Amino acid sequence: MKSPVVKRSIVVAGHKTSVSLEEAFWNGMKEISGLRNMTLSELVGEIDGNRQQGNLSSAIRLFVLDYFRNRAMPPAAVVQDGPRAQA
Repeated sequence: MKSPVVKRSIVVAGHKTSVSLEEAFWNGMKEISGLRNMTLSELVGEIDGNRQQGNLSSAIRLFVLDYFRNRAMPPAAVVQDGPRAQA
């Protein structure tokens, strides 16, 4: 059986590196970079620059998960009257 993880080379901040991700995450990255009018390398560079810890592959997975999770959530309900006073 073929491994679902795909290893690709990418240039990040002028340095070539390899990143191993499942195909679904590569597809998500391509979609996000297209929507943001940036290259895949630029998006990975942004993720790399913002990560606090962990390896790059993990940071990318978390970024893609967070991106699509936020898109799927409905906007927060707006409270118009504020807290109600108890009688």
